[in-house]
Amino acid sequence: MPYDPSAFPPFAVTVDLVVLTVRRHALCALAVRRGEAPYQGRWALPGGFVRGDEDLTTAAARELAEETGLNAHDPAGPVLPNAAHLEQLATYGDPKRDPRMRVVSVAHLALAPDLPAPRPGGDAHSVRWAPVEELLDQEAGYGRDGEQVTPLAFDHAQILADGVERARSKIEYSSLATAFCPQEFTVGELRRVYEAVWGVALDPRNFHRKVTGTPGFLVPTGGTTTRQGGRPAQLFRAGGATLLNPPMLRPEA
Repeated sequence: MPYDPSAFPPFAVTVDLVVLTVRRHALCALAVRRGEAPYQGRWALPGGFVRGDEDLTTAAARELAEETGLNAHDPAGPVLPNAAHLEQLATYGDPKRDPRMRVVSVAHLALAPDLPAPRPGGDAHSVRWAPVEELLDQEAGYGRDGEQVTPLAFDHAQILADGVERARSKIEYSSLATAFCPQEFTVGELRRVYEAVWGVALDPRNFHRKVTGTPGFLVPTGGTTTRQGGRPAQLFRAGGATLLNPPMLRPEA
């Protein structure tokens, strides 16, 4: 039988982004308030439809650049100041996830150091960095100020939860935590990344011993900084190791 495209129902493909950063010692995600239907006025994750001439990685990188001004980091190239870690997270295809039509979303996870206030674009009415716990707690019906709030649009609460858990688990066994840091950072700054992502307090001395004793994790730059106050702290950059051995096991919250 010849292939007949009209015999199959049409559907669209989108990319949704879980963009995470650490601001004021809290793990935050980028959220946009939708300016158009469906879910007009509701908070959502940034994203959009994949264009006809794009592959998924290109579409995700384009959305990341439009929403944050960041470029996706090329693992094979040098680390650039305006680059963010970008990886594919999961695919979401519930037939009822979008009331417009059948839409399959390929979500991506993006991690970057403390970023400036974002600017709205596309169909976003406004945009903000919000603590992930605040966005996920919307399922309970109340925000920080006690006012009733609505859940994230579409299935974005599930996508956000999956992205946060991916980040929390991967920093145990990989060097991914350094993606939240500037190019040069102190052990204290790296520790605060782990504390923000995991939501727990870590012993400074034990943490320093573990990260500086893990082969290939950190490389001293030879410089120091007093930006944290107190005595000068040694500066490091990310080493070449992608897997940590032994891993940084997540403590019980």
